[in-house]
Amino acid sequence: MSDTPGYELPFLLFGGFRTLIDRLHAELALRGHPDVRPSYGFAMQAVGVQGATASEIGRRLGVSKQAAGKTVERLEALGYVERADDPADARRKIVRLTAHGVDVLRKSAEIFDELRADWVRTVGAERIAALENDLRAVVGPAAYRLDAAGWLSG
Repeated sequence: MSDTPGYELPFLLFGGFRTLIDRLHAELALRGHPDVRPSYGFAMQAVGVQGATASEIGRRLGVSKQAAGKTVERLEALGYVERADDPADARRKIVRLTAHGVDVLRKSAEIFDELRADWVRTVGAERIAALENDLRAVVGPAAYRLDAAGWLSG
């Protein structure tokens, strides 16, 4: 049995997450994306490569259609997404990533690789691999959920 109090684990996990996300956004700002916020990354992932309606984005994020619509409006104003007519249903609009949106996601992936490499240099490749494997075992498929914003605000 460990002498470490149970409440420390979620704080350490969140601290690791926060450290990665803060460093990601500082680097994105240097690489031409100063306006990106953490919630925008989740939203652009919810849009996906095929595009999505505001309702679909809201469901994927765990927020209302109205909240998703506000985020889409902000992303559209920043040039990360665009709305287009749905070829299957003229009554619907599809939100699609623009080249600027694809660029920020590509750069995010590159930066996350760099940040992981920093962690490997700090604690070693074996420990990072073990940490990732342990987290996969504990978290399972829920690790890739996009509804963090809705969960945190709800």
